[in-house]
Amino acid sequence: MKLHLLDRSNLNNRSFTTKLNDYPYFLKIWHYHPELELVVILKSEGSCFVGDSIEKFEVGDIILIGENLPHMWVNDEDYFQQNSNQNAKAIAIHFKKDYLGNTFFETPEMNHIWDLFNRARLGLKFLNINTELIQDIQNMSEQNGFEKTMSFINILNQLAKHKETKSLASEGFVYSFKPTKNETQDKVHAYIFKNFNQPITLEEVAQIAHMNTSAFSRFFKRMNRKTFSRYLSEIRIGYACKLLLEDKSTIATICYEAGFNNISNFNRQFKLIMNSTPSLYVKEHKKDTL
Repeated sequence: MKLHLLDRSNLNNRSFTTKLNDYPYFLKIWHYHPELELVVILKSEGSCFVGDSIEKFEVGDIILIGENLPHMWVNDEDYFQQNSNQNAKAIAIHFKKDYLGNTFFETPEMNHIWDLFNRARLGLKFLNINTELIQDIQNMSEQNGFEKTMSFINILNQLAKHKETKSLASEGFVYSFKPTKNETQDKVHAYIFKNFNQPITLEEVAQIAHMNTSAFSRFFKRMNRKTFSRYLSEIRIGYACKLLLEDKSTIATICYEAGFNNISNFNRQFKLIMNSTPSLYVKEHKKDTL
């Protein structure tokens, strides 16, 4: 499966683009781009591939995809049948984090929107969105200039404040490190991402943070909303998913390349995190990309 870079650098003197996609079915292209992408599904159903996640989509779904995060939209089988009367319709807005300047969203009044952009690096699905917000997004197609810009800021403001969200891709797949305002957490994350495929103990990471293991465990769970062992497993499994999709190595080889010391533990952790076995994960992904 080839990964495509889509070049949207020509914005025709616009800081962001709004496009209504209306086709018999969405194009099955595994791709990425440096812009963030806000998608609103107006019609159709299928599966959305974001990084190593496979998520069902339907009418009314809103998903924000981070910069350079691979993704693809695949409609259900009946959309591809001969003489099908189905069609797929969605609004896609593409923009860069600094589309209003380098520091606009880093001001105190806009900081919650900047945080939204950072959370989108894993892909973000918004749950239980009201129809009024969807209508506001649709109305943008009839607006221009200042009015359109202000409408989009208002939409981002509402999304940033929306509490019901679901992260899609795993940390390991994205394999990125975003500096935070906590120096200790930055050092811990940097060490984990650099060494995740090697044996890592709680004790040695606690030493990086200059804490005893008990204090570090509490600190880590408070900052990351999950235990250290779970976080490390997610990174390793996410990286394993990336290798599985590349289809260049056997499952047994990938097990060790991702940092697991035996295949049974790898399979157990994969099932726990992905709700699937490695072989079924590959099979399902290939089935939906044929």
